[in-house]
Amino acid sequence: MRDLFDRILENKGPLGKWASQAEGYFVFPKLEGPISNRMKFQGKDVITWSINDYLGLANLPEVKKIDGEAAAEYGAAYPMGARMMSGHTDYHEQLQDELAAFVQKESAYLLNFGYQGMVSTIDALVSKDDIIVYDVDSHACIIDGVRLHMGKRFTFKHNDIQSLEKNLERATKMAEQTGGGILVISEGVFGMRGEQGKLKEIVELKKKFKFRLFVDDAHGFGTLGKTGAGAGEEQGVQDEIDVYFATFAKSMASIGAFIAADKEIIDYLKYNLRSQMFAKSLPMIYVKGALKRLDMLRTMPELKAKLWENVNALQNGLTSRGFNIGDTNSCVTPVYLNGSIPEAMALVKDLRENHGIFCSIVVYPVIPKGLILLRMIPTATHTMEDIEATLEAFSAIRERLTNGTYKKLSAAVAAAMGE
Repeated sequence: MRDLFDRILENKGPLGKWASQAEGYFVFPKLEGPISNRMKFQGKDVITWSINDYLGLANLPEVKKIDGEAAAEYGAAYPMGARMMSGHTDYHEQLQDELAAFVQKESAYLLNFGYQGMVSTIDALVSKDDIIVYDVDSHACIIDGVRLHMGKRFTFKHNDIQSLEKNLERATKMAEQTGGGILVISEGVFGMRGEQGKLKEIVELKKKFKFRLFVDDAHGFGTLGKTGAGAGEEQGVQDEIDVYFATFAKSMASIGAFIAADKEIIDYLKYNLRSQMFAKSLPMIYVKGALKRLDMLRTMPELKAKLWENVNALQNGLTSRGFNIGDTNSCVTPVYLNGSIPEAMALVKDLRENHGIFCSIVVYPVIPKGLILLRMIPTATHTMEDIEATLEAFSAIRERLTNGTYKKLSAAVAAAMGE
């Protein structure tokens, strides 16, 4: 019988094996200074493209004022206890009502965190007799939620409606045997690729199949649609989304999340969401802060307009210079390059040290081997000067990647890791 820890000590995992070379710089980096378009990394000024503060709310004086006043009045603890027991307030109810109205649903319920809330919502929505059909590129929180499901589940190819239809046929036959129903899960915006989920096409399949649709719109909420209500509003199918999810960690620049649906569904979920029933209530600091942020989403359309001015400038600039940004139709801006993990390390170090550009790097196993994905998040705080400097830097690093400079620089790292 082997020791439980033997496996852990022998195999650090596809990312963990790089820890000695990567930690503190490529992973777990420390950005310092006020959250903004420019921050400090290891003492140097950098243009930041890794912050999900889409609308630039995080460091606005009026937002920090509300946060500070709430902290001074209530402290970090209030309200104490779970919502069902002792952690419920009028402000929690007010925020839920305003969120429901904003995303055009009857009712809403607050979640402490997006990740745990998504996992728990999936768990509460289905029984062992039900079948889940979900996009293969779904976020990790969806995948973990599906793993809890004791019944059958099928994946469909990413944004492939033909594949979805095929799996709905399989799910329908199975549901007829089990006596259960079908839950389809997609995302409003896929956070790595930047592609919107094909919600309009998915909804169209309701004419042929009987299912309910659950949408994770973390990146669409506040950035898409005429009012900012998200990808469903953008595609004209918000009414057909049966359960809508969004987080405060992106456009709202905070902590927390919510689900919205018909009142009967929310009434059921709030009594059956284990992650909320057995967890402390969302602190008042975040509730009152979210009320302020939501009001700004509603009343300051210029924030979203500035965001999209920057998105279009960055994405058009990249494509005009021949960069591959995939099929993004959201703010998320991926740049795909060919190269190994050691080359990616050399490339990112060059970007940060010599060009003052900080963006996230994504490599295998998140994307296929041989690809490097530089994931960029434009915000309302970026300037045209930031964008132009970044485009110039990207042109320089592409040339060095192509001519083998990074391969030479990374040779020692690659040899040490057996790559």
